[in-house]
Amino acid sequence: MQYEAIIRQLSLEQKAALLSGKNTWETYDIAGLVPSMFLADGPHGLRKQLGASDHLGLNESVPATCFPTAATLANSWDESLIQQVGHALGQEALALDVQVVLGPGLNTKRNPRCGRNFEYYSEDPYLSGKLAAAMIRGIQSSTTIACPKHFAVNSQEYRRMASDSIVDERTLHEIYLTNFEIAVKEGKPKALMSSYNLINGTYANENAELLQKTLRDDWQFDGFVVSDWGGDNDHVSGVASGSHLAMPSLGREGIDELVTAVKQGRLAESVLDQRVDELLRVIFASSAVKEGATKETIDWQAHHQIARQAAQESIVLLKNDKQVLPLAAKTKVAIIGDFAKQPRYQGAGSSAVNAKQLETTTEILQQFDLEVIGFAQGYQRNGQQDEQLIQQACQLASQAEVAIVYAGLPEIFESEGLDRNNLKMPANQCQLIERLSQTTAKVVVVLSAGSSIEIPWFDQVEGILHGYLAGQAGASAMLSVITGQVNPSGKLNETYPLSAEQVPFNAQFPSKKRYSYYMEGPFVGYRYYDTVKSSVRFPFGFGLSYTQFAYENLTVADDGIRFTLRNIGDTAGAEIVQLYIGKKDSSLLRPAKELKGFKKVYLQPGQAQTVFIPFDEYSFRVFDATSHSWQVEAGDYQVYLGASVDDIRLSQTIQRAGSRLTTDLPAESIYHTLAFKQAHLADFEQLYGQKVPTGETKARVVLQATDIIADLQYAKSPLARLVFRILQKKLQQAEQKGKPDLNLLFIYNMPFRAIYKMTNGQCNQAMVEQILRMVNGQFFVGLTGLIKAWNQNRQLQKKA
Repeated sequence: MQYEAIIRQLSLEQKAALLSGKNTWETYDIAGLVPSMFLADGPHGLRKQLGASDHLGLNESVPATCFPTAATLANSWDESLIQQVGHALGQEALALDVQVVLGPGLNTKRNPRCGRNFEYYSEDPYLSGKLAAAMIRGIQSSTTIACPKHFAVNSQEYRRMASDSIVDERTLHEIYLTNFEIAVKEGKPKALMSSYNLINGTYANENAELLQKTLRDDWQFDGFVVSDWGGDNDHVSGVASGSHLAMPSLGREGIDELVTAVKQGRLAESVLDQRVDELLRVIFASSAVKEGATKETIDWQAHHQIARQAAQESIVLLKNDKQVLPLAAKTKVAIIGDFAKQPRYQGAGSSAVNAKQLETTTEILQQFDLEVIGFAQGYQRNGQQDEQLIQQACQLASQAEVAIVYAGLPEIFESEGLDRNNLKMPANQCQLIERLSQTTAKVVVVLSAGSSIEIPWFDQVEGILHGYLAGQAGASAMLSVITGQVNPSGKLNETYPLSAEQVPFNAQFPSKKRYSYYMEGPFVGYRYYDTVKSSVRFPFGFGLSYTQFAYENLTVADDGIRFTLRNIGDTAGAEIVQLYIGKKDSSLLRPAKELKGFKKVYLQPGQAQTVFIPFDEYSFRVFDATSHSWQVEAGDYQVYLGASVDDIRLSQTIQRAGSRLTTDLPAESIYHTLAFKQAHLADFEQLYGQKVPTGETKARVVLQATDIIADLQYAKSPLARLVFRILQKKLQQAEQKGKPDLNLLFIYNMPFRAIYKMTNGQCNQAMVEQILRMVNGQFFVGLTGLIKAWNQNRQLQKKA
């Protein structure tokens, strides 16, 4: 052990104390021996809270640069740019005395309706992993520690702390672990956050196969694992399985759990020492030990400029009929839409940043050479229909050459703690756009949203620009593209289906019960649409430019591909070239093609460049469930080079040596035809390789500590059911106001055990047990027991 000398000086209680937080955000410290680290949210900007701390960001946080969210940055496909954003984020953390930034988020976007997709990079694990690795390298280049999350198979917000992701072994490794593998191997993070959910029956934070064998042994991870806040289900099991830090504080009871387990022989003290040593390696390499060091100073303007550049590079041009864009100087424009005045620039939840310098479109218009004839609100942000606002907008547009409409998804549609009901925009916004298209003005729609949406008005407008959630400098970034100062080069990190019904197993998402069946297997996102040749609104990797590019002279060698890219337009710009690989004659179940490389290339008009994209360890491998290992299937592979998954410009075949692999799926399996609409659990069991667990919640059941608060609707106690109805009504009221109530959403989805795990020791397991007795119909017995347990816990905390 590296810190054996220190560990020998610690009592058993002190060692146990180090493995849970001191409070909501800080690790436990031991005077003269071990300093404390501060952990803060920060996927796209630092959120260090002032005053009383809470996990969801309900209290004010220190002002910080709000960079574009991960879903936005992923549209840049630019590793160097994302690393630059990460470095700036790490600098701000260093200046604000934060040692660990809780990000980036890189879960695979299994379904576009996941409410937290704005925090994640892509539906493709290769792209997610590469971009996350770049962010990690950037954050840690400033000596700040990056903590990628949520490991793993975390795909929905509903029941997120009690959902069991049932996924077959091959899909687990290829789709939901490859992203983390790349991030860990190439980014080398010093921390990693486990997810709330179970995976095939075991909580992620207690999964030794995941945390020890895969993460530490196979990927050579040398940092520490922290639970998501309140995600420590069984503290002893978590420590034994490879988790190091339960957050927030578990109070005195958390210490006693480990101490008792060691004394009873359920946890070897050598394992406890190992976890402490692994944690200390990171603590003593962090800025926490640099007492008296000169504080980093933040160049806020420079960071604002980085945020602007990141937003510019991430803007996606989705439609440009008759080259309506860019707008010429002095174009007479009408600015329409509430988002132009109050921008939608980030998501809601624990990632919300108190932006240091927020731009709004209406305030900076004068900086651009346009003739702005006025602004009209156009729609109510809460979705309420308002005919007068539409008429005012149409009247203004009729006086302009171009109506620029700022629209998209309001805050209530995308938030931690909830999943979207559909992929639709608010109906009042769609009606506004349709009515504006009937005026004499050309209509350009500027979208703000963190993930895929349906676009029923696509054929009725001339131009569409998507800024996603662009951070504090998004307004000027978008106007720079609109006026042609910047040539848009972003490409979509996810597929835009024509409708939600087109998404595989959409009706089963999110799972409302304990088990979430990943029945689509590896056919997530474009892997499904491309294989079944289903038309979509926008394919994965799609994005237009103000110029054009030609792909020429492809050669494929053992080490990678080379080709010539030429800018054949009259405008300087960047093209994101994408390398896909498929195997038509595979004996295995495979998508038609998969992303295996990409590069962003900047060219002047007429300029040509030879581009090399190397093959790597991920290019040809497949996970073989029979041998439980990565293999290369021998034979011919098709190498595709394109501007998107649907726009393949060049292709060749290459032969690779390897193994002869076979599938044990029967010939009649629906996975050969991907006829998912006819799929049943019995079909999924063929892919899963065994019987899947089943079960559902029925009315009037005995609730357990792992059941969620929303399950009060099934409780035996009428009072408990009343509490559920009150909670549900308050959530509906928040939805009607158009602003998510983060506190209520967290409570709604958290299990009863989290009452103990999330209260910094103010509640213990005995109190939770008595609360459960109350909701299970023994109200007075439970109330008496609760009072007694509360008094006992209060005395215990005084001794801590």
